[in-house]
Amino acid sequence: MATATLSPADTEKLSKLTSAVAGLTQISENEKSGFINLVTHYLSGEAQHIEWSKIQTPTDEVVVPYDNLAALSEDPAETKKLLDKLVVLKLNGGLGTTMGCTGPKSVIEVRNGLTFLDLIVKQIESLNSKYGCSVPLLLMNSFNTHDDTQKIIEKYANSNIEIHTFNQSQYPRLVVEDFLPLPCKGNAGKDGWYPPGHGDVFPALMNSGKLDALLSKGKEYVFVANSDNLGALVDLKILNHLINNKNEYCMEVTPKTLADVKGGTLISYEGKVQLLEIAQVPDEHVNEFKSIEKFKIFNTNNLWVNLNAIKRLVQADALKMEIIPNPKEVDGVKVLQLETAAGAAIKFFDHAIGVNVPRSRFLPVKATSDLLLVQSDLYTLTDDGYVVRNPARSNPSNPSIELGPEFKKVANFLARFKSIPSIVELDSLKVSGDVWFGSGITLKGKVTITAKSGKLEIPEGTVIADKDME
Repeated sequence: MATATLSPADTEKLSKLTSAVAGLTQISENEKSGFINLVTHYLSGEAQHIEWSKIQTPTDEVVVPYDNLAALSEDPAETKKLLDKLVVLKLNGGLGTTMGCTGPKSVIEVRNGLTFLDLIVKQIESLNSKYGCSVPLLLMNSFNTHDDTQKIIEKYANSNIEIHTFNQSQYPRLVVEDFLPLPCKGNAGKDGWYPPGHGDVFPALMNSGKLDALLSKGKEYVFVANSDNLGALVDLKILNHLINNKNEYCMEVTPKTLADVKGGTLISYEGKVQLLEIAQVPDEHVNEFKSIEKFKIFNTNNLWVNLNAIKRLVQADALKMEIIPNPKEVDGVKVLQLETAAGAAIKFFDHAIGVNVPRSRFLPVKATSDLLLVQSDLYTLTDDGYVVRNPARSNPSNPSIELGPEFKKVANFLARFKSIPSIVELDSLKVSGDVWFGSGITLKGKVTITAKSGKLEIPEGTVIADKDME
């Protein structure tokens, strides 16, 4: 551990914390040492300071345009060979609480009664059937989602897909006042703990024993993505490129729009490609960071990583990603949770690249406004579980949709729409107040609907084009 760079006060803090953590019986020795390593890294201030003048825009060799990827062989045997090297891993640690749902977010129904998880299973099943391969699905759960997920996946027992689950680490929240673990203060429930961000996927994969099991089966690459990104489909052109060029890590990026100005971007820095997040940007450069002119791409969090490289770097304890301090309050007590992001690991892998992919590979559902998009006629659902954009829409970008707090929870959202309106020709929609939609409504152009006082019901079959309704 890098204790050499700590001040005497911090060394004492760390020593007290280490003793306290040693007594926590709820977590494993791996988790204890992982946590102490993370805190040491945080206290030593090793977080890299970015010198703005050294930032360079990555070349096409570093961030490869998707259209530059080689065409695939037409031979199904070659495709099978590629797929036999692949594992799909979905980050499944998040709860559906922000959308008013209980349990893992991945069990929210997206379309036609199918959940995120249903669609993911359908997609991989269809690949396995079509090519006679066995691409396994891994779900990285958190202690918040583990029990529910174990029950949910029982329904896939008869599918032609191996599903493995493992848990990301469980770390104690730190009490800011005395820098001791919250569970030591008598808070023994779930509130005393946190999952330390998806940067933990690499050590968690190793510590769970899953990494060695996959390597022993000849697997070489893992495709990691958020379970709520409906655009994160297996892409053989990307996999083929990585294998042929021996790239240990690939981050899918896509062109920024004004909705994505806060997303992390890839830069070339001192000869390496790395992720630049808004939190690392000096105040005087934040506007420049947000501009679409200089930083044209952002991270989709679709990541492709070589399994042998993960093993090598985790064993060497070399993945010292930037730490994201996340302050919270639990029952009036100020606590700190230290997190890392998987995208920040890019700079530690050999021959790491970005691929600039079409926007269709980034279709996250973070709120009910996103649910409106994917449940509408803007998309269709194929039998293979793919959500495909309607070619009838000429505008390459999706309409911007703002729904008021009345629509925030999924149940309320569904109750307020008898059927989802047609939005193929919509540019923007803003709804505020107590608004209820009848069935068969069509929205076009720029539409604002405001219920000023009391309930506003929009009759079925209404067509609203470029209009402010009150």
